[in-house]
Amino acid sequence: MKALLMTATCVLLLCGCVEIASDSFAKCLTQKGVKMYGAYWCPDCQDQEGVFGGSWQYVDYVECATPAGGRTQACMDANITGYPTWVFGNGTRETGELSVAELSAMSGCGLNVS
Repeated sequence: MKALLMTATCVLLLCGCVEIASDSFAKCLTQKGVKMYGAYWCPDCQDQEGVFGGSWQYVDYVECATPAGGRTQACMDANITGYPTWVFGNGTRETGELSVAELSAMSGCGLNVS
């Protein structure tokens, strides 16, 4: 199973079907005030995290789910109703998975940020 997953990942990367965000891109998002609100049980949130790979640690992520099945106060205060929800520095929101290119266009962070 692990070998199959690794093979599929390599094929996707080689064909250019999946863009992996860089550390500098993820840091730029955070510097520009971009936040992603999500839930640990959300498959789309997990997929979105996967686009960042190891760079995910630099994304300003807000967990909305509590272990008891409720919502965190931070997400209630931000009026988050779906996952993932991206909130940009200018206050605009997008709910659902976004590509690296979409995040770049909406945030102003270049894909080759250094």
